[in-house]
Amino acid sequence: MNTIMPTQKTKKLALMGFGNAGRAFAKLLIEKGKQIEEKYGYNVIVTAIATGSRGNLVNSTGIDLAAALHDVETEGAFSSHMPLSQMSTMEIASNADYDVLVEMTPLNIFTGEPAITHIETAFARGRDVITANKGPIAWKFAKLRDMATRKGCRFFYETTVMDGTPVFNLVEKTLKLAEVTEVSGILNSTTNYVLEEMAAGKSYDEIIKNGQAMGFIEADPAMDIEGYDAAAKITALLNVLMDAGITPDKVERRGIEDITLADIEAARSRDCVIKLLCRGSRGQDGTVKASVQPQEIPLTDMLASVNSTTSVVSITTDLMKKISIVEHEPEIEQTAYGIFGDLLRVLSE
Repeated sequence: MNTIMPTQKTKKLALMGFGNAGRAFAKLLIEKGKQIEEKYGYNVIVTAIATGSRGNLVNSTGIDLAAALHDVETEGAFSSHMPLSQMSTMEIASNADYDVLVEMTPLNIFTGEPAITHIETAFARGRDVITANKGPIAWKFAKLRDMATRKGCRFFYETTVMDGTPVFNLVEKTLKLAEVTEVSGILNSTTNYVLEEMAAGKSYDEIIKNGQAMGFIEADPAMDIEGYDAAAKITALLNVLMDAGITPDKVERRGIEDITLADIEAARSRDCVIKLLCRGSRGQDGTVKASVQPQEIPLTDMLASVNSTTSVVSITTDLMKKISIVEHEPEIEQTAYGIFGDLLRVLSE
């Protein structure tokens, strides 16, 4: 699985990032390696791993993924017996021996960099790209898509919104010639969880502390609470599904930071709950407008039942009308599978 066999076709991956999602993806490669060989005819190897603080690895004949995982999970960094490299992350994108760049670096929600440059560098070399990072899709999707087309590269990004849930694949593969007219949903699990717990009478500080202890609320939750993450997600959805050509800073954004228990109780008295709702649609002038804001949702609405870390996206088209996709309380394995599914598309399409 991790080294080249003489008679096999080989697909070489460069992993840009080796955090929770990257390590879960690496475990899938180990677990499913034999099945990939049998079904797709490829020996998939990882020839480069770039990280922010754990060291970088480069080996054109394949990195021992089990050893890399063991090092990070026991020592927090790659050990000296691994093929350590002094190449920077950008130098790996520019010079390492790989066929597919897998972009999993931390999100820069305000610019999409350096992930955008990583992807452009790979395309300039004629390499395929899989990204789990929503920044490039939110900030420069059309430019990256067009560059991939010009260079004859494949570009997949299913994991950028709702982890591994097949949103983009569903529309591309099963809603052919249907025009998407609106996209809406609850896309940020942190705010959904916070609002639900506030409705149960818990204090904001207690909720944040508990969520951080469980691992799904960031050390600094401001990007979630203030709606920035949701704005990036709805922008990515609209850019792909509606060719919107918008960026997150153009989204009318209001988070839940000013929502109080009194607001929640007032909504309850009207048989409603408060949710952070994302929405985008095309106006009469042809431009797509997007918003992220807390709204009162009637208890009879499907969205009212979307609780905890569950997310939902609703896609309205001219031919199939409105369909909704629900992701129930995802864990990191779903994110890894989204990346893995995109890899299988690279191997088969």
